[in-house]
Amino acid sequence: MRDLSVVIPVFNEEEVLPALFSRLYPALDRLGLAYEVILVDDGSRDRSAALLRQQFELRPDVTRVVLFSRNYGQHLAIMAGFERCRGERIVTLDADLQNPPEELPKLLAKMDEGHDYVGGVRTQRRDPWFRRNASRLLNFLRERTTRIHMTDQGCMLRAYSRQIVNAINACSEVNTFIPALAYTFARNPAEVEVEHSARAMGATKYSFYRLLRLNFDLVAGFSLAPLQIFSVFGILVALGAMGLVTLQVVRRLVMGEAAEGMFDSLMEAIELLLTGLVLFGIGLLGEYIGRIYQQVLRRPRFLISAVLEQPEDKDPAAAGKPASAVARAGPPPGIQ
Repeated sequence: MRDLSVVIPVFNEEEVLPALFSRLYPALDRLGLAYEVILVDDGSRDRSAALLRQQFELRPDVTRVVLFSRNYGQHLAIMAGFERCRGERIVTLDADLQNPPEELPKLLAKMDEGHDYVGGVRTQRRDPWFRRNASRLLNFLRERTTRIHMTDQGCMLRAYSRQIVNAINACSEVNTFIPALAYTFARNPAEVEVEHSARAMGATKYSFYRLLRLNFDLVAGFSLAPLQIFSVFGILVALGAMGLVTLQVVRRLVMGEAAEGMFDSLMEAIELLLTGLVLFGIGLLGEYIGRIYQQVLRRPRFLISAVLEQPEDKDPAAAGKPASAVARAGPPPGIQ
């Protein structure tokens, strides 16, 4: 068992990985803790996987590498790391160095105060204007549709207790948002401010579409509020339609033919608006049904092509063998 596990998802980060390694390991060494670094390659199409293999050969005592067969997404990469971590406390960190690894002691110090889950809050965010304001809007919507309160849901620099990670591992959800899931399990959550740097190399892996999908996972996975709001709205629309019909009948009885014209144009505009809302409601309902469909299929959430790791010292069969001889390659026993 280790004191600390650091889980880092990696996707097409060959440009920044050397800088990450040169800063991460010295920062962890200074902590004076027994630690491990779990690097999960999320189906990178550049040289990231090769660089991770090289790092494993350099520091096999504290490095473990998981290689996905294809791209499954950041949160499933973190899940794969959670399933293999051995630490009493687990920290997640992005590979792009926007959250400096030197900030890890802040999270651990907060956990020392008795908190079982600590989220990072980025100070002076270096993201583009659109991403900052879109994040604020999504935070606003999340807080009003769920009971999850996170100041900065996009910051992946977070610390989890072993108990929280065990609870997350026990879940079998296909689509989930790990920070929010941890919040629901936490007994005493907290937040701490951390530094944030502009991305020096490479490009962000989160397009607007992927951010939108991620927030669907967050809202649909933790609340029925969107469906309930739409049901209430449907009732209000039905009552409003009844009122308009009643008004139209009264106008025709009082004004006769003169009641036509502008009112008919208004009704056409209302019908067009309602048609759009109905289509939106069908799409919203489809989101929930689609998640149920994916869940009942019970397909593997991800496939692993190789795991590079040094066995625990208690394994007598591996004692005395070089790390490269005991690293597992190919599909692991049992599909994940």
